[in-house]
Amino acid sequence: MRVLGVLAACAMVGGCASVSRGTTETISVASTPSGAEAVISGLDAPMTCITPCAVVAKRNADISMTIQKPGFEPQVVQLTKDIPATGAAGFAGNLLLGGLVGMGVDAATGAATDHKPDPVIVTLQPLAPPPPPLKRPKPAAAPRTGT
Repeated sequence: MRVLGVLAACAMVGGCASVSRGTTETISVASTPSGAEAVISGLDAPMTCITPCAVVAKRNADISMTIQKPGFEPQVVQLTKDIPATGAAGFAGNLLLGGLVGMGVDAATGAATDHKPDPVIVTLQPLAPPPPPLKRPKPAAAPRTGT
């Protein structure tokens, strides 16, 4: 009975994956060490959070994250979009009920896709220590003259 309800909703709304999966997803971000700043671009408005954290993003967004912490090299992670089995099933449901309109809705909203990697987990590398200062050779002592 529940499946019939979902299928009926797909027919009315137009996009099966849009109904069954939604157009947004939560992406978790973690780092070692924790407490790093994650700068997320590609959203409607750029945002930052302190790891560990989670962000809600549209499934069709092209997302890039820069994870940075003083004393460590920043890391940039470009997220990709993938169609998992559940997204493909929702998208395929359009063949039965949603038709071309439903497929168009799902394609436009990215409802059938997930961002990868999720969770985003990075290990920050310490910055290389600065090189030691150069030692300047001491000038040779002037020869002593005997008396």
